[in-house]
Amino acid sequence: MTTNPALRLSALALLGLLPGTAALAQSAAPATITVQVNKPVAPVAKNMYGLFFEDINFAADGGLYPELVKNKSFETDDQLIGWKAVRGAAGLESYLISTDRPISNANNHFLRLSVKTAGPDAAFVNEGFRGMGVKAGAEYTFSFYARKGPGNVAGVTVTLEEAGLGRGPETAASGPALAQVKITGLTSEWKKYSVAMKPSATAAKARLKLAVEGTGTLDVDVVSLFPKDTYMNRENGLRPDLVQLLKDMKPGFLRFPGGCIVEGRTLAQRYQWKETIGDVASRRPLVNRWNTEFIHKFTPDYYQSFGLGFFEYFQLSEDIGAEPLPILNVGMACQFNSAELAPITSSAKGPNAAGQGDEPSLETYIQDAIDLIEFANGPASSPWGAKRVAMGHPAPFNMKMIGIGNEQWGPQYLERYEPFAKAVKAKYPNMQIVSSVGPSPDGELFDKATLKMRELKAEFIDEHYYAKPEWFRQHADRYDNYPRTGPKVFAGEYAAQSVAIGSPDNKNSWDCAISEAAFMTGLERNAGVVTMASYAPILAHVDAWQWTPNMIWFDNLTSYGTVNYYVQKLYALNKGTSVLPVTMPANAKNGTDNLFASAVADAPTGDVIVKLVNYATTPRAVKVNLAGAKKVGKSGTAQVMASDDLSTMNTIAEPTRLTPKEEKFAVSGSTVSYTLAPNSFTVLRIPGKK
Repeated sequence: MTTNPALRLSALALLGLLPGTAALAQSAAPATITVQVNKPVAPVAKNMYGLFFEDINFAADGGLYPELVKNKSFETDDQLIGWKAVRGAAGLESYLISTDRPISNANNHFLRLSVKTAGPDAAFVNEGFRGMGVKAGAEYTFSFYARKGPGNVAGVTVTLEEAGLGRGPETAASGPALAQVKITGLTSEWKKYSVAMKPSATAAKARLKLAVEGTGTLDVDVVSLFPKDTYMNRENGLRPDLVQLLKDMKPGFLRFPGGCIVEGRTLAQRYQWKETIGDVASRRPLVNRWNTEFIHKFTPDYYQSFGLGFFEYFQLSEDIGAEPLPILNVGMACQFNSAELAPITSSAKGPNAAGQGDEPSLETYIQDAIDLIEFANGPASSPWGAKRVAMGHPAPFNMKMIGIGNEQWGPQYLERYEPFAKAVKAKYPNMQIVSSVGPSPDGELFDKATLKMRELKAEFIDEHYYAKPEWFRQHADRYDNYPRTGPKVFAGEYAAQSVAIGSPDNKNSWDCAISEAAFMTGLERNAGVVTMASYAPILAHVDAWQWTPNMIWFDNLTSYGTVNYYVQKLYALNKGTSVLPVTMPANAKNGTDNLFASAVADAPTGDVIVKLVNYATTPRAVKVNLAGAKKVGKSGTAQVMASDDLSTMNTIAEPTRLTPKEEKFAVSGSTVSYTLAPNSFTVLRIPGKK
């Protein structure tokens, strides 16, 4: 995911200024499209269509990672973010963040409450992530560490409640109680307490209240409210509805953790995978680099708890059947922010961006990559493999790919990339490397980077495109003339922008999705060159997003796939195994007259799969000629997405307003006659005769 919208617009200005192409009047005669069934030209990679995950838009904390308590360990920069005293601390003598004899060195801040006069207002509340979504009758595990100090504190009453009306969730009077438990038996030493809570009603904006019983001092830390209902019922598991939406796409790969999140605004704020494994309570939170990036969505309370860390990412990849593709920092902070650089050699160490201490050299970043491969694939006898085993996964994750840097450009990237890639290959020669060629899909920097990667015999180059919908339609032929040898293309980030790149007014409209479908016919036709592709970003909270459009939207209780999601899903579920040549009517260029097509054969089923986009306001009759076909079934299945209104969108209120509709069609010999609906994306599956 790219960052500063003004700079991004400057870098990609041409993409948003291309004129639209008007739909032309259609003739009554069917347009003949010839698919050469007996002459496949290239295999389709088994992991062709995948997922790009980045912790933006509350995608992790508050989203895929279902912990309901924000800032549970008081370790953020603003150590009370998410927490407020009830009624402005009227019931508390004092409250403060302390480091006096903490739970551990890794978790060395906690909340100390002092109560002089007992009463219901001697309490602290946590707001959650834009509230806490809880369901009636579902079970949630409340846990915390507590330690009793001087005085007569008898226990803590824990209440899950709706916030009172008329005031903000942090300071509002108590609303109806949804669940309540009392915890007693507190001691003068740190101890973990855990209890189940079952809400009596469903609420999207609940909050958690801890009320001290008695007077005196109480220390609390690592406060958690976690749903029992997680994917595969795992402890510290993930939100099941969101995982299921991802799994339903049958993705070939999962790229994580981003995105610009990998880089950080400064190197000190970069994503460090080693800080995200091990005991969840000991993982140090870090400010999210998207928290104040956009004025239109200023989100200073956005932090990464790393409850969803690298182990969980690998586990998620395994759960949904995707190849893991981690992206690591190459020794560069985000070039749209500080552009801070790690010294290439240890002898060149210098002060960091804050002018303090020595910045780790590139050797540290390289070693992190080497250690990650061992963590993912190493045996239990290896130091990092042992850490994976200790976390509950004895078998290797069988990682085959790794990305070096995210969306970096220029000589600073290349001079770090080369020794990085060389070291990885020296240790793990079979590890495939994804290489950056910058944020723009064209221009001098892109051309130079691509040429250099070809010289270096790179395996994958990561190309990104964010542009107006018409750009995607007009560039469906982008890869038709790419070299058939050399690096493969990873279309790592793309999404049509209905208004402008980075605009808060972008929508997940059918115009964007059908234009992406048209562009993807070009990806599929050139699957011998483009071997991986992923829409970006995946997830966004409807109340806490920074970037739009996004593939899946959710609130605290529900989620839905956008029209873009269903386009991606149709491609992924119908990717086939080999590309078939397609000839357009009268040998026209693919996309002429706003008709786009691609075709694949699917070896396991014997089906021929034809994908067709009609970007026109009128129906279009087509005749698909299956040249060279020997055995064809008498009927096929069509999956159709169509809308007369290009602004059509799915929403929380109407999550399935536009989804694929299935219908049957007749096959006459080796010919299929079909009428494409206006503004439609159609997938025809034509079976081989059994």
